Amino acid sequence: MKSASPDTSTTPSTSSSPSPGPRTRPRPSDPTRLEVVHNALSGISDAMAVTLVRTSRSSIVRLGYDFSTGLLSPDGELVGQGLCQPIHMGGMPPALKACVEHYEGRIFPGDILINNDPYEGGSHLPDIFMFKPVFAGETLVAYACAMSHHTDVGGRVAGGNSSDCTEIYQEGLRIPPLKLYERGEPNRTLFRIIEKAVRVPDKVLGDVRGQVSALRLAEEELLRLAGRHGAERFLELQGEVLDYTENLTRMRIRELPDGAFRFTDHVDDDGFGCGPIAIVANLVKEGDEIRVDFTGTSPQVKGAINNPLDSTRSMVYAVTRAVLGGEIPNTGGYFRPVTVTAPEGSYVNPRPPAAVAARFLGCLRVSHAVFGAFAQMLPGEVPACAGGADGNLTMAGYRQEGNARKPWVQVEGSGEIAAGASARHDGIDAQSGAVSNITNIPAELIEVEHPIRIEEYSLVPDSEGAGAFRGGLGLTRRYRFLADDTLVQLRSDRMDHPPWGLCGGEAARPSGVSFARRDGADEPMPSKFIVTANAGDTFTFRMPGGGGWGEPLDRDPEAVLADVRAEKISRERAEAVYAVVLAGDGREVDGLATRKLRAARRRGANPKANFP
Repeated sequence: MKSASPDTSTTPSTSSSPSPGPRTRPRPSDPTRLEVVHNALSGISDAMAVTLVRTSRSSIVRLGYDFSTGLLSPDGELVGQGLCQPIHMGGMPPALKACVEHYEGRIFPGDILINNDPYEGGSHLPDIFMFKPVFAGETLVAYACAMSHHTDVGGRVAGGNSSDCTEIYQEGLRIPPLKLYERGEPNRTLFRIIEKAVRVPDKVLGDVRGQVSALRLAEEELLRLAGRHGAERFLELQGEVLDYTENLTRMRIRELPDGAFRFTDHVDDDGFGCGPIAIVANLVKEGDEIRVDFTGTSPQVKGAINNPLDSTRSMVYAVTRAVLGGEIPNTGGYFRPVTVTAPEGSYVNPRPPAAVAARFLGCLRVSHAVFGAFAQMLPGEVPACAGGADGNLTMAGYRQEGNARKPWVQVEGSGEIAAGASARHDGIDAQSGAVSNITNIPAELIEVEHPIRIEEYSLVPDSEGAGAFRGGLGLTRRYRFLADDTLVQLRSDRMDHPPWGLCGGEAARPSGVSFARRDGADEPMPSKFIVTANAGDTFTFRMPGGGGWGEPLDRDPEAVLADVRAEKISRERAEAVYAVVLAGDGREVDGLATRKLRAARRRGANPKANFP
């Protein structure tokens, strides 16, 4: 399965517009103090993250780490984020903006604002944003944000992630900008509404209270920090942190080549037969600014994989920072030189009431398209595509406890499994790419808490994108269900458009899904489905690897041998794809035979076998 990229027909074009001159920014008034405050803001955000892990009830938060924490200035700009999810970094400011606009002039000490509405700054309904204004005396000095992905938000399908919803009203409890607390007093009506709307209120309300704990810790630490510097000086320092970040970002952008670059990636389908869905990233770099426009992207679709514009922007910011380098502070200052636009009604900017619950798939594909555009700009500096099949799995059912039937819900997100290769090293096996820090939930804990047995959790041999440097290997997870009437919902992708390679590197092996009734044979399944499983039924999800970088015939034969000995690739694939011949028992490279075979392949003789 050959390929450099899904958009090899498009080549970079040089922009004819003059580049703006470098912007001058005042130097920090006190660089040492600025660095201390910047690190303190990051440290508070990380302390919030630790608090969420320790106080939350659901496995998706305390084990999967699907949450984010951050601090925002009184103007709503991100001044510090914890080591959480890059996907959320651009989502905090618009969610806060909607809350502040709704309660303009009515925000008080002790308030906690809440919002999960994708059409009022949120991302999708399971992501509940909570903000706490922090006042030093009568001066608003910051907002703290704690955002968690909740196990359930009601709706027609447990977990709130189903890709077969067709409008947002089916997806669960939609919370517009409201107050969960006002002047320190809880909104008991809203707490009761949440309790009655969800299937597992113990986990959901437990996680809500975990968010509240994180916000209260942030308030204490922020007041201590503001007291140390004085409220007014603390506000000035926040502004300097943002300006400093912007200045570094613009300096780094100026080092990049000017021009226009275009890359197209695809989502296979929306689960209703609409596809392939094109995501077209048109990237223009001019002077110290970057513009990314998604004109040419497919229209919004019927299924729930549409990507709200704020989530689209968030992915562009995350990719840009990854490309520019980690020395840039993790604040909203680096959003300023980046402009993101998309046609209204497109897949990456849908009109309401489009369903968006499964939007993480769109987020991943947006990031891949933008990485692809940067790869056109910077050949050799950007890695090949990460696994990116998404692979969000929800399992749910009921267990009998006395006379009551108690619901259970398990949400597991695979995200990006396997990193793409780069010009300098292989992609990491079974490792998330650059825009997802979601971790795996240990099989043992899933089995303890739910009627599920995980029978296989392993690397997939021969799943890498071949190249001079190979992509990482994907994963297989095989589940056996131990109770009747278990709902199984999968949202995945990359069956028809596998993760792409670069500079002659090959695409990875596509993903694969199968389901078997008790004692029956595995039957192939589509990438997006809902089925009711009974005791003894099994489900297997084979995730793709990462794309390769460079020609496979240029790979070091000893590296191929090491992969064969580690059972990461087969001996047959070593010869068919990499033209590496192993001697005897397969523990050594037959150097002469390998040189002859590679020479013949390069001449076009003895063509490579059609290895799947």
